[in-house]
Amino acid sequence: MIHRNPTSSILWNLVLLTAGSVLFALGINGAVINNSFITGGLYGATLLVYYKTQLLSPSLWYLIFNIPLFVLGWFFVGRRFFWYSLYGMLVITLATQWVTFDFQIKDQLYAAIAGGIVSGAGSGIILRSIGSAGGLDIAAIMLNTRFNLGVGKIYMLFNVLLFGLTISFYTPDIIIASIILVFISSTTVEHVLSLFNQRKIVYVISEKNEAIAKTFSEVLRQGATFIKAKGAFSGNDRLILMAITNNLQLKKLENAVFNVDEHALFIVENSFNVIGSTFGKRKIY
Repeated sequence: MIHRNPTSSILWNLVLLTAGSVLFALGINGAVINNSFITGGLYGATLLVYYKTQLLSPSLWYLIFNIPLFVLGWFFVGRRFFWYSLYGMLVITLATQWVTFDFQIKDQLYAAIAGGIVSGAGSGIILRSIGSAGGLDIAAIMLNTRFNLGVGKIYMLFNVLLFGLTISFYTPDIIIASIILVFISSTTVEHVLSLFNQRKIVYVISEKNEAIAKTFSEVLRQGATFIKAKGAFSGNDRLILMAITNNLQLKKLENAVFNVDEHALFIVENSFNVIGSTFGKRKIY
């Protein structure tokens, strides 16, 4: 019997895109626009245009700016990613237009922190789907596919240009608060993306690794791999046991290792994400 991964279902991804878009809109309307902040990415560009022209609304400018990107995206990104991203972009447009809420935060620093956390959490939830909210995501993926430019570098270059342009229009207080907002938002996105995805890589060096591996398999139902190695000092061949686990299982592995060999060396490394096998699925654009 084949079990489908629920994270690849249409309903699950629509829920993520909807919830993330509404949360993003709360952050934008609740703290960002009220304080004339500039966010990163394409939405930051739409806010700059809105502030300077006072025409239409940020959501409508966002829709307008996305139209040429989605026309190009039709030819350069996968159809599944295109349709999910189109849905995400439309939900963000509607949510930022109709979800009105003011956090009533007067202090600029507090407003930047609150706006960054809420909008960043929304963006993170959106990016946990197999789509996006349009904007710079579409452009970055097209450039990555066409010219092998790193997605992170594209975002950084765009934001440097955006804030370089913003400096000539706004006071240092607004610029600094906006930079704080973007930093907090980016950090929040990383935490949301790593939530439930972060793994621990465990290395065990022991003379009893075969017995430890048997305990992992039979008692903890934990897979493991032997890596052939050679001692730098002794020159003796040995096996290093490697396992990939999570925070909940980590302590059980530690106890199992030292119950078998109290002189073992137990090494733990953090891994942001593990893709393949029974772990995370690769995001296909």
